[in-house]
Amino acid sequence: MGDKNNNTAKNRNFDAIVIGSGMSGGWAAKEFTEKGWKTLVLERGRDVEHLKDYPTTNMLPWEFEHRGKLPLEITDANPIISRCYAYREDAAHFFVKDQEHPYVQDKPFDWIRGYQVGGKSLMWARQTQRWSDFDFTGPARDGFAVDWPIRYKDLAPWYSYVEKFVGISGNKDGLANLPDGEFLPALELTCVDHYFKEVLQKNYSGRHLIYGRCAHLTKPNPVHLEQGRGQCQNRNLCQRGCPFGGYFSSNSSTIPWAAKTGNLTMRPFSVVHSIIYDEKKGVATGVRLVDTNTKEMVEYFAKVIFVNAGAINTNLILLNSTSNRFPQGIGNDYGILGKYVAFHNYRARINAEYEGFMNSTTDGRSPTSAYLPRFRNVEKQETDFLRGYAAGFSSGRYPKIKYDGYGKALKDQLSEKKLGPWYVGSHMMGETIPKETNMVSLNNSLKDAWGMPQLNINIAYDDNDEKMVKDFLEQMTEMYTKAGFRNISTSDSKQAPGLDIHEMGGVRMGKDPKTSMLNEFNQLHGCKNVYVTDGACMTSTSTQNPSLTYMAITARAVDHAVNEAKKAV
Repeated sequence: MGDKNNNTAKNRNFDAIVIGSGMSGGWAAKEFTEKGWKTLVLERGRDVEHLKDYPTTNMLPWEFEHRGKLPLEITDANPIISRCYAYREDAAHFFVKDQEHPYVQDKPFDWIRGYQVGGKSLMWARQTQRWSDFDFTGPARDGFAVDWPIRYKDLAPWYSYVEKFVGISGNKDGLANLPDGEFLPALELTCVDHYFKEVLQKNYSGRHLIYGRCAHLTKPNPVHLEQGRGQCQNRNLCQRGCPFGGYFSSNSSTIPWAAKTGNLTMRPFSVVHSIIYDEKKGVATGVRLVDTNTKEMVEYFAKVIFVNAGAINTNLILLNSTSNRFPQGIGNDYGILGKYVAFHNYRARINAEYEGFMNSTTDGRSPTSAYLPRFRNVEKQETDFLRGYAAGFSSGRYPKIKYDGYGKALKDQLSEKKLGPWYVGSHMMGETIPKETNMVSLNNSLKDAWGMPQLNINIAYDDNDEKMVKDFLEQMTEMYTKAGFRNISTSDSKQAPGLDIHEMGGVRMGKDPKTSMLNEFNQLHGCKNVYVTDGACMTSTSTQNPSLTYMAITARAVDHAVNEAKKAV
């Protein structure tokens, strides 16, 4: 990958600099290096190499000192990150420690981060649904945010391009609000999943239960084998790092692919301080970074800069990139940088039991579950809230174990494999409305260990979110009741924004430089050789998991950057 720490002047010039090595940064690296561009990728965290740096990937349950759980002193010291479902003994080393990376919560916000090469692509939930024009036209139709400068047709070929390389398992479902993609064979749903799907088809129009499309190699194609990846083994230990490369991550796929070209230089331990803007040339010329080990400030230079640090960190870097031309942050002529941040609402859950199919168990472990695409306000406005929600749906059978007695009697009881009734559960993923008041800004007095300003995060739910939670619980209860599910229980976790790990916006795309930061190709309106293609670029959130869209947007933007460079020659 090149010398990770060569700071000599002659080795600090590149064709492209990519800030961040996660989902979108890995794709930027792959695309630039494949096209022959000498590319520097800057990662603020440590180096993590595929296979080499997955210390727990093949450990058995009894090999963990605490059987997978974390000691109380660790969770007490990390109250924010401990709320993440994947923060357990087998994957804690991929998450940041709260005290080492502080920020200011003007309102409660759980900022979940993984600082290492590969970022959160190592621990993501791997759900990959395309957007449709119902999503891209949403702001214009419903009168919020600003109009997206692109539509589905602009991204469709790039979705296909990315899906073929990543490897997405799924079915051709023929749904207008969830376009089909380039799929590998889908895994099987459970018998209860199929039953609930039939209930929806019988009782509702426009409500469909489908297999949740996911980035797993159910049947690898030659391009996946060429990446060095193998078939998914359905281990469900993905957050540890997969030794088979069965699911997509930057570490197993795009970064090694980029490295093979000989055009990649990876520099971990590099906190990007700011983007360097040349007042005379009217372009960005490079970046300043702080070496996390030495605290030394170093500058690197390139003709194109891609900012893929993760939505909130990308906002931080741009806000901190000040100059005479851009005193409020690079490209921020109209004061909207850091504003209109949105997220997904995951608060509502519903659980129940089903007493049918008692002669069936699950088909085995599966890395995904069923998925109920958005059905509210799709074709027209029909509720007292804007937009809608999608839902996950899972089912299975828990073992019934008696712990009475002791000695041989207890052992005999523990060895009996009896199963209880089927459990079913759903969680919502609601679209939130970007608002000017949902924002991040630089703290004027507090800095972190590397001299970077801490962020003030001021993000909250609103009345639209509350109405959506209520509707989800009502509608899902009705559907569960029609299916004959029993012991239905609903809950609202009241969890803070951020725990969804789908924060978006702050550097949104749009048509008008006065109301948006980026154009249709993700260039800053005010500085055309700086591109933003991670979650910060999103104008609205839709209800689908966003990573696939980030990857497609990134591939499209790199293609544009390279073509623009050719025109300038």
